[in-house]
Amino acid sequence: MSTPTQTRPRPRPLPRGGVDIRLPWWALVLPILAFVLLLALIINPSEAHAATADPALTHLLEQLRHLFGR
Repeated sequence: MSTPTQTRPRPRPLPRGGVDIRLPWWALVLPILAFVLLLALIINPSEAHAATADPALTHLLEQLRHLFGR
């Protein structure tokens, strides 16, 4: 018994002399958003604060490093 095969749909014909390229909306928005955020950090670097670690967490990590370093 033969099984019906599925055929691929034919691609749309391209416009004459052009290339059909379609991008999703986020492919344009994300790079623009990243550029604007980085530009804002360059213009006003006082808004970029370094993360401060909790002293207890730092102490715990040092103890673990000494424990596993032996």
